[in-house]
Amino acid sequence: MPNFLSDSFSSIGLRRRALATFILASIVSDSAKAEAGSSEKEHLEHMQGVPFSGSQIKIAMLVYPNMVLQDLVGPQTIFKILGAEIHLVGMTMKPVSTDVGIPVPPTDTPETCPRELDVLFVPGGLMGTIACMNDPGVLAFLTSRAPQSRFITSVCTGSLILAAAGLLEGYKATSHWGVVNLLPLMGAIESHERVVQDRNRITGAGVTAGLDFGLILAAQLHGQTAAEHIQLIIQYAPQPPFHHGNPSEISKTQMALERSHRTWMDEKALQAAQIAAKRLKL
Repeated sequence: MPNFLSDSFSSIGLRRRALATFILASIVSDSAKAEAGSSEKEHLEHMQGVPFSGSQIKIAMLVYPNMVLQDLVGPQTIFKILGAEIHLVGMTMKPVSTDVGIPVPPTDTPETCPRELDVLFVPGGLMGTIACMNDPGVLAFLTSRAPQSRFITSVCTGSLILAAAGLLEGYKATSHWGVVNLLPLMGAIESHERVVQDRNRITGAGVTAGLDFGLILAAQLHGQTAAEHIQLIIQYAPQPPFHHGNPSEISKTQMALERSHRTWMDEKALQAAQIAAKRLKL
């Protein structure tokens, strides 16, 4: 007759050994995953990192409803590779809408944002820019941080917001081609260069100039070698398929047509600039 008792104990032993093997394998697997994750993180930091000494760079980037996402993420990518401490500052902690429908959640409000900054940055934002030019909270935040910021900066129509806050008076600056002519109303000196630096003010022209702006600022913060390293990482070597990106590259007829498409918004921007000029007593 079969020895059922012996077989039962043998079966229990096999199950226990199988369970022990499974647990050990799980522990090893989890350890391997953790090590791999750590190695991956360390690898990315080593690959992208820019060696530097001193305290971590602090950057405050204003975020607001109806902003242009590319104005933000182009420079933000470069700042992130620099290892900067980035504060996305909204008037509330509610995610802000963007032109492409991807919301941006703030990390800070004016109350929690550091007071001393290396960089104060403002992106552009179509109608969102015009709203900020008339927003006391936004203007108060910018004017409160500007005196303690090494660099006061913007991309695209963000320079209109800086100007409305009185932060570009007497400074040479640029903006998107559609509204750059409004800067003198608020005391700035109009420029049509892609990136303009005047003392500690650095402004970039429309949207894609954000990458040029970011690299120029990276060189200011960490030197040209670091900026060149970042440029290679993001493979920024533009070869536009068309030469149609600046008013100087198109006909007067085409430019007039482009202008006609912007009449309503440009009129609103003009009104906001005039209100700001009156407030600034210019």
